[in-house]
Amino acid sequence: MRSFLRGIRCLHTSRILRTVKVDASQMREQLKFEFSEENKKRVQALLAWYPEAEWKGALLPLLDIAQRQQGWLSISALQAVAEVIKIEPMKAYQAAQFYTMFFMKPRGKYVLRVCTSTPCKLRGGDEIFAACQKIVKLEHGETSPDMQFTLKNDYCLGACVNAPVMAVNDDVYEDLDEKSLAEILEDLRNDRLPPSGPRAGRYACEPKGGLTSLKEPPPPPGFMMQELPKTKDKC
Repeated sequence: MRSFLRGIRCLHTSRILRTVKVDASQMREQLKFEFSEENKKRVQALLAWYPEAEWKGALLPLLDIAQRQQGWLSISALQAVAEVIKIEPMKAYQAAQFYTMFFMKPRGKYVLRVCTSTPCKLRGGDEIFAACQKIVKLEHGETSPDMQFTLKNDYCLGACVNAPVMAVNDDVYEDLDEKSLAEILEDLRNDRLPPSGPRAGRYACEPKGGLTSLKEPPPPPGFMMQELPKTKDKC
């Protein structure tokens, strides 16, 4: 055991690690972040809605702008956001770590978020997630080597009535089965973004068997309202 612990303490001096060279200046240049000119205009338009003393309220939308530009949030991007709204960089870091919509490491071009909360689980969400794992050959939180896909097992995407559902970046695909899932992933693999929404033929979240209410045109304004009594003319 003593020799084992000694080996751990000396790990940083091992021959393997000594052969790895890290150029800090090159790494800093690669991770350097600055808002693009177009995004600078977006940032200024956003900040115009806030008094300068309350610019910190724009933290989340600014993090979103930075992530959409870079693809993920590096420490440099968090620093840039913090400088714009004049807050401590640690506060930007804490927000980015808390919300699952933000990524602190490079992600795939298409982030697949399969819902497995209770409504989706009852409608086959676990089977959809397993089929997704099989097709893209990834586990939860992993990214494919070609940076095409990142897979996440998520909870509640806000479309429970159309379960099971999967979100791809900003789009939600509903009423999924293994066949429609395979078609979506095949399109994404070939950089074709399929139309979002239900995949079972319905327009939104109406019953699959057809409407059960609101079958007739709505009544006109004032329908069933009591008429006001007529006022008597004063002499």
